[in-house]
Amino acid sequence: MACDNTVVFDLGGVLIHWDPRMLYRNLLPDEEAVDEFLRTICTPEWNAKQDAGRPFRQGIAELVSRFPDQESLITAWYDRFTETIRPMEDSIQILQELRQRNTPLYALSNWGAETFEVARDRFSFLGWFDGLVISSHVGLIKPDVRIFQFLLEEHRLDAPQVVFVDDHLPNIETAQTLGFQTIHFTGAAKLREDLVERGLLSQDRPPD
Repeated sequence: MACDNTVVFDLGGVLIHWDPRMLYRNLLPDEEAVDEFLRTICTPEWNAKQDAGRPFRQGIAELVSRFPDQESLITAWYDRFTETIRPMEDSIQILQELRQRNTPLYALSNWGAETFEVARDRFSFLGWFDGLVISSHVGLIKPDVRIFQFLLEEHRLDAPQVVFVDDHLPNIETAQTLGFQTIHFTGAAKLREDLVERGLLSQDRPPD
């Protein structure tokens, strides 16, 4: 049975593959060195501060002051950010089909302000959304319940009518506490099945 739900997409890991290893494999001698650098210098915890709103220039300066011998590698995180991202074409095809069906589409993503602008310039599909909530723009970060509440209030959405798609289970769990419908993203094929089941996509794909 068809329905008129809104769909809210996470970006990284759902529509955009992001992996800093793709960059640092070109800059460091082996996988062990890449892992060491990402574990001890440009760590997930450090990057999360940019996602929460800290300017990249500040985050980079802080790291360079602690690790001056690693300056070129640290600055590459931002300067060569395009080498860490690539489009997830099968998921983007699903987004396009939803758009063709006039489904209201929103994005809710943890992303640093400056690097999000790099992605926006690179990927035209980021212009397809009716609205975007980017963590660094609002100073809140998933899975904090407040960023989900901000999405609902800012765009006047009703949680039970929203299908939220994310690859990170803690984000799914927070959304569920607010009454969202949720899809834990594990791949485009399963996402398509789930959306067909909800009546948001037809069984047959449209021609390219």
